[in-house]
Amino acid sequence: MSALPVIIGFGGINPAGRSSAHHGYRRLVIDCLPAADAMQTRASLATLMGLLTYEQGHWKNPVGDTVDLHNALLQLDPVLRAGTLIRKLENNLFDPERLLYHKRATLLAGDDQPVSFTIKRQHLPDHIPLGWLISEAEPGHLHVEIPTSMDILTENWRKSAVNTAGQLPSGFDPQILYPSRHHPRGLQLTVFGASDALQSLGIDWETVLEAVPADQISVYAGSSMSQMDYDGNGGLLQARLLGKKVSSKQLALGFAEMPADFINAYLLGNLGTTGTNAAACATFLYNLRQGIRDIRSGTHRLVIVGTSEAPLTPEIIDGYATMGALASDEGLLALDSDKHLATPDYRRACRPFGMNAGFTLGESAQFVVLCDDKLALELGANLYGSVNDVFVNADGFKKSISSPGAGNYITMAKAMAATAAVIGERGLQTRSYVHAHGTGTPQNRVTESHILSTLAGTFGIKHWPVTAIKSYLGHSLASASADQLVNSLGVWRYGIIPGIASTESIAHDVHQHNLDFLLQHREVGSTGMDAVILNAKGFGGNNASASILAPHVTEKMLRRRHGENAWKHWQQKQEQVQQSTRAYDEQAQRGVAKVDYRFDHQVLDGASLTINRSSICIPGYARPVLLPVDTPYADMLTGVQD
Repeated sequence: MSALPVIIGFGGINPAGRSSAHHGYRRLVIDCLPAADAMQTRASLATLMGLLTYEQGHWKNPVGDTVDLHNALLQLDPVLRAGTLIRKLENNLFDPERLLYHKRATLLAGDDQPVSFTIKRQHLPDHIPLGWLISEAEPGHLHVEIPTSMDILTENWRKSAVNTAGQLPSGFDPQILYPSRHHPRGLQLTVFGASDALQSLGIDWETVLEAVPADQISVYAGSSMSQMDYDGNGGLLQARLLGKKVSSKQLALGFAEMPADFINAYLLGNLGTTGTNAAACATFLYNLRQGIRDIRSGTHRLVIVGTSEAPLTPEIIDGYATMGALASDEGLLALDSDKHLATPDYRRACRPFGMNAGFTLGESAQFVVLCDDKLALELGANLYGSVNDVFVNADGFKKSISSPGAGNYITMAKAMAATAAVIGERGLQTRSYVHAHGTGTPQNRVTESHILSTLAGTFGIKHWPVTAIKSYLGHSLASASADQLVNSLGVWRYGIIPGIASTESIAHDVHQHNLDFLLQHREVGSTGMDAVILNAKGFGGNNASASILAPHVTEKMLRRRHGENAWKHWQQKQEQVQQSTRAYDEQAQRGVAKVDYRFDHQVLDGASLTINRSSICIPGYARPVLLPVDTPYADMLTGVQD
């Protein structure tokens, strides 16, 4: 009997804001929410963006004046909307109007006149090129003459061809929330996002450690592009060519699995299993698959799964743009040529399943906490849903490494079959929907719609609801399916599936048979959908699809397995957990919640451990790590052991 991986906490940050308490989801459907909930999300955004602060029981604006919160939020509403989701690139990370590049040139000597210049002594090359004639000039300077020619690089500036992205809320700066010490942006987002997820539990981590041995906790988190800004691998590759020094941190902090390492070392002090899968745009689902296998096998009781991607650098944008993958300003203007726009409609840059011109990069860090169903009841944990299964398949032989193939048909078919196995054929046909990969590229709209249409027909689905939230957030690469998952949890709280608002009409080459593309928000009720299927089509043939079960389905399954006494015990503990969860959310809305970051905190070494032949006792953990005494290969050992 396999354990059910239950989602008991989640958090993060993306262009819609903070994820915990469904605030990121709420931003997408804010006009459809109850007034009180919409105001809470406005408050969350206002503090994130530095537009309001809460001090000594009073709300204040940036100049320190005390304000009435309700009126202030109504006045700030246009600013909050303009500073979130996909929008024109801002210059807080780099100036898209002024991107540095070098152009090669050759200085040629004339018949009677050499190339000559004056240079500071310390700027001379370490090895003087053959033919250079050097003489003293003014103090500290040398005069150089070159009788032939000299190759140089001239400093130039260009404007980015792509000027739109899914950026974190304007004014939000994660590095000021903790001692960031030149951490790459992806790791700054990791610290904020994982801290948000852990505090959303409503359960102290020490309480978790009392119930779970150290080796039965796992963390799977990473990025697909690694840390590519200057404090990571970007600076490692650039520094010497820019005349700067490589730092001791750039290579170390640039590894793709560093988000997991940071969670282990600076948030949890985790001693359990760790790592990440790197699978392009399907990275989160690959990590989720690893996590649920740990829980289902019984080897682990609690897992943290996540991704953090910060791809908004000139180099990454340049790379994808050169491939023709991104929606450029020119391409967007061409799409709207009938509207005679002077500037592109940046807000609608990503148009899944409509006439489109490429995808839009976004940044995001998302983390979910899962545990086995028995532990969830024991802790009185929040039940946000559960992970039925995750399927991964490659594409087989390919002509182009970036082109789609057959693998996603397999993953989607498996996910649909696994969903039907739990909620029934009728449930799949009438009470499920799909979060499409929906990148907003001409190729994706055709290939993915064919997959969904074909398989919907195979499983007897007549009008399968399809949404694609990259239309709001952009494509966060490794975190793309994590954005889908946390958004799905919001649908079960508020009963509204966000529509593909940026797409005005479905393109002529999109396969629509058996599908219902939601171009507007769809009210389905909090229990109207029993399951959602998340789809990811990663570069190189990394396909993954996940079957996620609703909280009301999860609750029925837990009551069936564990009985009414265990359920009543959960309900009793749940009251305190919900109270703690709400308390954290209230603090976070006010901007006074602290980010978890523990540098040089209770560092362990071998002398800290108590080790014997059967177990290892670790300070801070109530339960010892048990050493294996049995082997799964017992039937093969005759004649092997002395």
